[in-house]
Amino acid sequence: YRLFAVRAGDDNAIVALAGLEVMTNLYHLRHVWVYDLVTTEAARSHGYGAALMRYIEEFARTQGCDGVAMSSGLQRADAHRFYSDVVKMNRTGYTFYKILD
Repeated sequence: YRLFAVRAGDDNAIVALAGLEVMTNLYHLRHVWVYDLVTTEAARSHGYGAALMRYIEEFARTQGCDGVAMSSGLQRADAHRFYSDVVKMNRTGYTFYKILD
C-alpha cells in the first residue's frame, strides 16, 4: 500500500490524497488498484485530483502495469463524472461486497 498526496496553498496543506497498491490478477493483469482517492471539498474543481490521477498513471507505467483500476460507491455520481469525463476511465463493471457475520 502506498499513499500519495498533493499539497497546495501558502500552508502547503494536503488537498488531495490517493492510496493504492500494485497488484496482479487474471482480469486486470498487472495494475495499480486505487483504494482511496479524495480531494478536500474546498480544493475540488481546481485540477488537483486530475493531476494526482496523471501521477498515478505514470507511476503505474514505471511499475510495468497494464492499467489503473478502482471501485467507487454507487452514490458518488459526481466522482463518477470525474472518472469518466476528466480522467477518461471506462466503467467496466460493479464491485460486490458481503459483510461476514
